Amino acid sequence: MAAMGLERRVKVAEVALRCMVCALAALAAALVGTGSQTRTFFSLEKEARFTDMKALVLLVAAHGAAAVYSLLQLVRCAAAAAFMSAASQSGGGAAAVAWSVFSCDQAVAYVLMAATAAALQSSVVGKRGQPELQWMPICGLYGAFCRRVGEGLASAVAAGLAAVLLAAVSAFNLFRLYGGGRKSSAVAGNGAATW
Repeated sequence: MAAMGLERRVKVAEVALRCMVCALAALAAALVGTGSQTRTFFSLEKEARFTDMKALVLLVAAHGAAAVYSLLQLVRCAAAAAFMSAASQSGGGAAAVAWSVFSCDQAVAYVLMAATAAALQSSVVGKRGQPELQWMPICGLYGAFCRRVGEGLASAVAAGLAAVLLAAVSAFNLFRLYGGGRKSSAVAGNGAATW
């Protein structure tokens, strides 16, 4: 009975984390992707956009893809929950699904954290400049753009942390299939261990 309670809590945590990753990654991509500001210098207009910094382009692409992936995984979770009785009859394929979900969740977590780290590093240069190279800080000139990107980066950090926690949950879902003892083999055999 306690195993069923744990399994239910793990499933609820997985769905909640997938919702968080989907929402936060979409928010990060939207905030950074739509941020722009135009300034006029001596009758010459210059617009700051996320495409001017390649790390922000990577951030928008990675977080957009992660949001779509998380949405697809939510659909998979819902379908698996709806057809749980049919899955318990068939028994096979739980390990293959768990391995593929684990691998994809790990890749998403790594990509989100790498894209966020690159964007944070580039944003620090934009905020503070690089005096040794005589690069001036641009956030004094494009304050609204920098604030918008900063909001997107905060959401990106939260999405990355949620993806890391989700990768841990998917690792738990996978490796409990290979747990020792008779009881874990029975859980793995009925297909209820993974969604």
